[in-house]
Amino acid sequence: MTLDISIDDSRWQEAGLRPNAEQAVAAVLAHFDLDADDCELSLLACDDARITELNTEFRQKAKPTNVLSWPAVDLSPEEAGGEPLPPEADFTGEIPLGDIAIAYETCAREAEAAHKPLVDHLRHLIVHGVLHLLGYDHIRDPDATLMERLEVQILGKMGVDDPYTLDDSPNQGRIG
Repeated sequence: MTLDISIDDSRWQEAGLRPNAEQAVAAVLAHFDLDADDCELSLLACDDARITELNTEFRQKAKPTNVLSWPAVDLSPEEAGGEPLPPEADFTGEIPLGDIAIAYETCAREAEAAHKPLVDHLRHLIVHGVLHLLGYDHIRDPDATLMERLEVQILGKMGVDDPYTLDDSPNQGRIG
């Protein structure tokens, strides 16, 4: 797999971003029987200021968010709850998936509020972002249900607890 990681906020290095990102991306690709050697994507590990700029530019929301994704190809299904199209290789044989950005402060704040290890929330957000690259979304209820089920399955294989299990924290686990 070609995973190009740009670390703009050094706190991500201390949080173990690289090995956890590699593990999360590989787990998603394996879940869909995609050959990781053929897939390529990039990850920007930034801070709230940078993700606010990106969120403003691309979503017209002038506030930080935890994760953003930009699929290389729109694979989303036409009907609610449907399966996205499988990604295809380009003329070089590579499967371009797209780009993901993740914000340190928001991720750390959410992990603390949910009483979860930062590394578990990091892996959840990366799984979530890669699923977006593969055409999954959570705008419509059936799509959100499908995407959450996939996240729980993939994270479970990595030994990460169900992020949607609620405790006393408001909005625990919700992404986007």
